Amino acid sequence: MSNRNILKPEIIQYCWVVPSLESAAQIWFEALGVGPFTVMRNVSITEPIYRGKAGQAEFSVALAMNGGVQIELIEQHDDVPSAYRDTVTKGTTAFHHVGILDEDYDKAIEYYTERDYEIAQSGTFGDVRYAYVDTSPMLGHMIELIEDRESIRDLFSYIERAHDSWDKNRGTLIQEMDSK
Repeated sequence: MSNRNILKPEIIQYCWVVPSLESAAQIWFEALGVGPFTVMRNVSITEPIYRGKAGQAEFSVALAMNGGVQIELIEQHDDVPSAYRDTVTKGTTAFHHVGILDEDYDKAIEYYTERDYEIAQSGTFGDVRYAYVDTSPMLGHMIELIEDRESIRDLFSYIERAHDSWDKNRGTLIQEMDSK
């Protein structure tokens, strides 16, 4: 194991696990003017792994931009064990992770696992691999590694364009998107 830190992380996302996407989006709008939130319901994950075994939580996400950073809200719909329930009790709102894009996803995974950080949850969304690295004992939250691919950058650009063109109308605070 090298003594050098080979990562070049840029935090692009801050995420909270919430009991209700709609209620949380309203709170973010009222308190900070954040919106609109692009909502993807019942997100489909390929090859879901939880703590080394096959496992899939049912969840939806809402994404918004603020100050060049993405705000993500996640609502878990079931009670199965997950990276979300590992740190956030059902029915509560709490900070869960920072998200970073990495162009060498495999090297980033290797970097963390060589240092005995456990991969709490991983899978593939579309053609993009992701993993939650359990850094919660040291940082108080997890790190989401997101494979840097054109498709995820396209999604993030879509979220940014929605923000840039939004008229701050409460009626368009929630914008649905197909998550399949």
